[in-house]
Amino acid sequence: MESIYDVIRRITPPDEAARAASKARWDSLAKPLGSLGLFEDMIAKTAALRGNADVRLRDRRLLVFCADNGVVAQGVTQCGSEVTAKVAQALAEGRSSVSPMAALADCRVTPVDVGMLDFPGHPGVLSRRVRSGTADISLGPAMDREKCLAAMEAGAALAKHCAGDGADILLIGEMGIGNTTTAAAVVSVLLGLDPAVVTGRGAGLSDEGLSRKRAVIEQAIAVNRPDPDNPVDVLAKVGGLDLAAMCGAYLGAAAYCVPAVIDGFISAAAALCALRMCPAAGKAMLASHVSAEPAGQILMDALGLEAPICARLCLGEGSGAVALLPLLDMALAVYHSGQSFKRLGIEAYTPQN
Repeated sequence: MESIYDVIRRITPPDEAARAASKARWDSLAKPLGSLGLFEDMIAKTAALRGNADVRLRDRRLLVFCADNGVVAQGVTQCGSEVTAKVAQALAEGRSSVSPMAALADCRVTPVDVGMLDFPGHPGVLSRRVRSGTADISLGPAMDREKCLAAMEAGAALAKHCAGDGADILLIGEMGIGNTTTAAAVVSVLLGLDPAVVTGRGAGLSDEGLSRKRAVIEQAIAVNRPDPDNPVDVLAKVGGLDLAAMCGAYLGAAAYCVPAVIDGFISAAAALCALRMCPAAGKAMLASHVSAEPAGQILMDALGLEAPICARLCLGEGSGAVALLPLLDMALAVYHSGQSFKRLGIEAYTPQN
C-alpha cells in the first residue's frame, strides 16, 4: 500500500486544454451562455481532471466509511455506538435510508469498516479495519499518528482500486455515531473558530445536549492541543478513523483522476483536511449540498466550492452526494445532445461586454 505522501506526490495539475474544450462544447449548444451554471462548471472541471472533454458518468460508486468514536461516552449523541454497525449492515443489505436513493440514481453503495467498535464483519461490508473504534478525545488523542495514516492510506487505496476498476465518479460518505462531534473539533481547529460557531445538534440534540457537546469539544482541543498547521495531527488527536479514511479517499481520487463528490458536514471536514495537505487535491472535489449543520456554508467557503443543493439536508450516509447525480445526469443529457446553434439554424450567442 502506498504511503499517503506518495499518493500526494502523484497529484498533478488539471488539464486546462480539456477544460477549455468542455467549455467550448457548452458554448456551442443552443442556449444562453453559461445558463446551466454550476453544472457546466462541474462537467468542465471533470473534463480537466480526466483530461478528456467527453465526460461520461456511467459507473457511480458511493463509499460509506464506517467507524466508531470513543467520545460517545461523554453523552454527545442521542444513541449508542451500536447503531453504527446496524446502519452499516443495513447499507450492505440495501435497507438503509440512502439505498433507495442510490438505486434510483444507479449508484453502487459500499459500506467500508475502517474502525467500528468490536465489529465481527458482515457480508457486503468491506473490511479495511485499522482499529476497534477510537479513544475519547475529551481525555486524550483519538488515536496515534500511525493509525491515522493507516486509515488515510486505506481510503486512498480504495479510491485507487475504484479508479482502476472503471469508476467514473466516487461519492464520499460516512456512518459513525459521534462523528459530528469529531468533525466539529477538526473544523474548529483547522479554521480557528470557536466550537460554538461550528457545532450543531447532529442527530437532534436538545439544548442541554448541544451545550454539553460544545463543552466536550472545547475540552478535547484544550487537552490535545492539535497543531492547526498539521492536518494529520488534528485528525489523530481530535478526529476519527472515518474522517481520516475519507481524507485519504479524496487524495486518492485526485491522484488517480476520478471526481469525488463531497456529501455533508463530516465529508466536507475530511475534504478540508485533504485540501490542507495538498491544495491541488481540490481539482477532484465536487460539492453536492450545503449541510444544515452550522458550519455547512463555512466549509463550502473554506473549500472554495459552491454547492448546487440547499435543502437543509443532514441525513449522512452519502445521501446528499447521491442527490447530486440526477442533476448531473440532466446536465450531461444537454451536454451530449448535439443541439448546437448551427444545427438548429440559430446565430450563436457571443459574450457581451
